[in-house]
Amino acid sequence: MASRLHRRRVMRQFLIGVLLALAVALPVMLVAPPVMPADEDCTLIEDFGRAKVGEFPAGWKPRKDEGKSIYAVQEEGGKHFLRAVSKGLGIQASREVKGWDLAAYPVLAWSWRPREFPRGSDERESDGNDSVLAVYLLVPHSRVTGPKAVKYIWSEKVPVDTHLTSNAGLTQVRVLRSGTEGRGEWRQEKVNVLQDYQRYFDVKDPPKPAGIAVLTDSDETKSSASGDYADFRICRE
Repeated sequence: MASRLHRRRVMRQFLIGVLLALAVALPVMLVAPPVMPADEDCTLIEDFGRAKVGEFPAGWKPRKDEGKSIYAVQEEGGKHFLRAVSKGLGIQASREVKGWDLAAYPVLAWSWRPREFPRGSDERESDGNDSVLAVYLLVPHSRVTGPKAVKYIWSEKVPVDTHLTSNAGLTQVRVLRSGTEGRGEWRQEKVNVLQDYQRYFDVKDPPKPAGIAVLTDSDETKSSASGDYADFRICRE
């Protein structure tokens, strides 16, 4: 009888230990970037898996050296991602994508997560033109004025699918998501960048892209902003 009670006590302690372990691990699993399903039509271009946690990712370039203080690789639940924390700054980080054939791979896909929206931002206004998250398709154009770009943003106030322009028309902006409801949650995106580029710049032939860029900025609002990026892929459709 005593032996049976002892076994029950041991089993109870074991189950309690398992439940406590799950309780600790569960929040990590919920906040980690989503695991992307295998897709034969997509090619991974960046998942930050080889990047060192806490550092600016190798293979990326900040538009200004100060940008290295904004972007750093982080890890949650075994997954790496790029975290942006901007305090009154607006500096892109870009990555070259060699051999990207837009005719064959017209779709860009990624995951992102807003953490802190820039206070008072409204991308329709010059003094509020900050975004918690932005992803660019970059196409070479001029060494002086910079590339042509299609910019996808998560805006706090501007409605989805609003079309804006900046940089004297060289940057065409599409609002992909709007509102703060998804704060702290990962969202997956998949956009046909070729179609958007052709429509916004009124061209027929597919351009040869230089690569991609991200921007979490707060310089116009003189505030702060923070967001995360993960799993960049190019896809056939």
